[in-house]
Amino acid sequence: MNLTSRILLGMGGGVLLGVLFKVAAFDPSHWAVDFVLNGVMSVGGTLFIASLKVMVVPLVFVSLLCGASSLSDGTSLGRLGGKTLALYLLTTAIAISMALALALIIAPGERASDVAPMSFDAAPAPDLTQVIVDLVPTNPVAAMAEGNMLQIIVFAIILGIAIARSGEPGARVKSFFEDLNGVLMKLITMLIQLAPYGVFCLMTTLFSEIGWQDILKLGAYFLTVVLGLALHLGLVYPTLLSTLARLSPIRFFTKMREPMLVAFSTASSGATLPVTLRTVEHRIGVNNEVASFVIPLGATVNMDGTAIMQGVATVFIAQFYNVDLVMTDYLMIVLTATMASIGTAAVPGVGLVMLAMVLTQVGLPVEGIMLIIGVDRLLDMMRTAVNVTGDATVAAIIARSEGRFDDRVFLDPEAGQVVQKG
Repeated sequence: MNLTSRILLGMGGGVLLGVLFKVAAFDPSHWAVDFVLNGVMSVGGTLFIASLKVMVVPLVFVSLLCGASSLSDGTSLGRLGGKTLALYLLTTAIAISMALALALIIAPGERASDVAPMSFDAAPAPDLTQVIVDLVPTNPVAAMAEGNMLQIIVFAIILGIAIARSGEPGARVKSFFEDLNGVLMKLITMLIQLAPYGVFCLMTTLFSEIGWQDILKLGAYFLTVVLGLALHLGLVYPTLLSTLARLSPIRFFTKMREPMLVAFSTASSGATLPVTLRTVEHRIGVNNEVASFVIPLGATVNMDGTAIMQGVATVFIAQFYNVDLVMTDYLMIVLTATMASIGTAAVPGVGLVMLAMVLTQVGLPVEGIMLIIGVDRLLDMMRTAVNVTGDATVAAIIARSEGRFDDRVFLDPEAGQVVQKG
């Protein structure tokens, strides 16, 4: 049984067990709840996510440093960065525009008069100038300890350029980091073997707690977001892959199964980053010089799935409060959501922070977020899978345009496949 099948089996088993616990409606003090849910499943899921997150900082730093040291030409690095940001902003703008159109057609807010508000405290939106200033770390060690990805990316690029221009000493240092990068990739391969068990624990915990009544009451909103995510995943990305990179979307999605499943299970682009980076390099065929730059940056700033949620949520809240939005408001929503995908990159709970910024910009009550928060956890899983796929799509397009794409790896169905050791 391959890794994808084992992850799907773990996911299905977790959903089934979680639903059984939900239906049984055990008392919170019952031994089964205390031992199975709060004990084994909670600890197992937490350990799985921790095992992935522990790889993020060292992998991003080492891999990006290796890539930057190979791109010694500043022009190549600048061109790579410009293409990457342009494509990320383009896909985000397409996502938010499509979401607005779907929400206006379906009108989910007009069908949610019986939704009971929930409590919500909106986190303050960061100042854009401060975000720009904070790009450069004053203490690289502290940035790594805090997991500040943008600062780590900037420091790794600067250090990589310095290594490339340092002659023989730089070559020795580069050789060390390339060996270290190979070891980290091997460690990721080992950790991926734990994915079926971690997914099982996460799904059990989630589906034992999920509020089905909230989903029923917000059915129109929920289905509108899901439809938007499905169209973006099944229409926009394949179109970009086939036209800009001349790649088979079916083969691409087949090779992206593991990162998409891990992203869905963990609802964290950051935690999925090691799996995504390994897949993009060893399964799809993107050169490390491109993948090590595009993927970490995408996990930090590219949020197509989140943008779709914001578009639908904004229209939903406006309809719920009977507020009429005009064309200039919709244009402002597109612009604000697109730019906020970069401006709020380092903020925890970025999706809700970005939504609060968008609502404020068009004069809608921020308290409207509490209407949708009851179903946001399940939607967060879906949009994270879309976010991760968007990162890989852009990486493949950029690699093709830069002549750093390996067709032999992409066409080989067994390339980079994780094999179960028996």
